[in-house]
Amino acid sequence: SSVRRHENDNGLHVQLRRTLVLANAMALSQKEADVQMMLAAQCHLGTKNCDFQMERYTYKRRNDGIFIINLSRTWDKLMMAARVIVAIENPNDIIVQSARPYGQRAVLKFAQYTGARTIAGRHTPGTFTNQTQNKFEEPRLLILTDPRTDHQVC
Repeated sequence: SSVRRHENDNGLHVQLRRTLVLANAMALSQKEADVQMMLAAQCHLGTKNCDFQMERYTYKRRNDGIFIINLSRTWDKLMMAARVIVAIENPNDIIVQSARPYGQRAVLKFAQYTGARTIAGRHTPGTFTNQTQNKFEEPRLLILTDPRTDHQVC
């Protein structure tokens, strides 16, 4: 009976999560308050260097050479990422990783609030490929803070 209760609780959890996602779908539209928070956090400020792959996400370049990031496209990408993350029913199937010191705090906070697993610090080779390893992981979703630094993970 405890197994059935656990299965019912798990099913209820999944149903509740889907209901919340549907209820919050309307909240996922870009609002003035969201734009104001992004501006306050200076999400729109880039660097003086702009890779050719980032050109489509920039709005313009300031006189001092700093690129201004298009917040509309940033919002669209954030919402796409949120939809992908919410589609994973079990948060333990998500691994967030950062090898860079500045991303490790963000990874740990993300995991604290979502229940995802983390790899903060150096990546151990074979974590996702070597099944004989004790720390073998097989996530459904892998989130990296910096693809250049963490390029060997994939």
